[in-house]
Amino acid sequence: MHGDNIMNFSFEQGPIRPPSEARSLLIRVTRNCPWNKCAFCHTYHGTKFKLRSVKEVKADIQEAGDIADQIREISWKLGQGGSVTRFVIDRIYGSEAFYSDSFRQVAAWLYFGGESVFLQDADSIIVKTGDLVEMIAFIREKFPAVKRITSYCRSHTARRKSIEELCMLRDAGLTRIHIGLESGCDPVLKFIKKGATAADHIEGGQKVVESGISLSEYIIPGLGGDRWSRENALETARVINEIKPDYVRMRSLQVRRDTDLYKMMKNGEFKPLGDEDVVREIRLFIENLDGIKSRIVSDHILNLLEELGGRLPGDKEKLLGIIDRFFAMPEDDRLIYRLGRRKGIYASLDDLSDTRTYNALKAVLEEHRREGSGNLDRDLYRIMHSYI
Repeated sequence: MHGDNIMNFSFEQGPIRPPSEARSLLIRVTRNCPWNKCAFCHTYHGTKFKLRSVKEVKADIQEAGDIADQIREISWKLGQGGSVTRFVIDRIYGSEAFYSDSFRQVAAWLYFGGESVFLQDADSIIVKTGDLVEMIAFIREKFPAVKRITSYCRSHTARRKSIEELCMLRDAGLTRIHIGLESGCDPVLKFIKKGATAADHIEGGQKVVESGISLSEYIIPGLGGDRWSRENALETARVINEIKPDYVRMRSLQVRRDTDLYKMMKNGEFKPLGDEDVVREIRLFIENLDGIKSRIVSDHILNLLEELGGRLPGDKEKLLGIIDRFFAMPEDDRLIYRLGRRKGIYASLDDLSDTRTYNALKAVLEEHRREGSGNLDRDLYRIMHSYI
């Protein structure tokens, strides 16, 4: 089954995609970020933005299609009837030295259904609309089973697109746009060098919603630090209320060493919030969401309360209740939960009911106190940083 050419099957991929696109085929439409100045972001440091040509992108799509054909051939030879089963995946991943990363990525994509595609990198919607329509149409041609095609986009870019252009992308097959709103507070946006104002966010987001493309907005609780925490919550809620996106995804702030925000933190310009103050900010944000039917999602390891998920307005009280339940717990239980969460053990407050795990974490907490090994908040922050 091992033809000499299989190892060489490969196509270009970028460094990131949203967590919700973990099972998507990654097609790189642009390289890096056209803005690349956000104070909290490190992803594209030292890189230059570049548009890829239609010819380049279509060649990658064709390559992905050829790989998919090769994988189906392997499946037939393994007696799996062309289906990408666990048996097929185990054989491909068990020969990692032979198969390229692209080959394994397509195999995993097919194993999980092969129904979604994510267009990389940070702002693929910046591509000329006609060119992007051609690329999306070619994806649909090569992979007729695909049901969902998504992309990152900056609010600034969405604002500059006409409704007609966005509708063209929708009709071609673009189903969802992910936008890093981060904050709706203008002083915060200016401080973090976002390159967009609250008005930009609203106009760009409203255009996407009007076009009929599903919109997922990302916010960063804690991004205003202790200086703007209240304003960050209230203004971000106001902007979300104006946009009315399909999804609001929360990404609690973690300051990376290799960012401008880290330098500002070190020289005293920025003081980050602790875990519990971030949760208080999230509560104020949710409390002030009104008149929208968005789904709130907390699907990230950095979020203390991953279980904060639901659709507004019906689940609003449930979401606030989860936060209130956390603060109603004794201080030691909150510390134990934070420790369990930061170690990747806990995913919800109900996990505290596992007595064995609870007692093990309690022993770690008590040992920390006996040894006087330093500030627990600082240590938990360091554990959190290790996930990035």
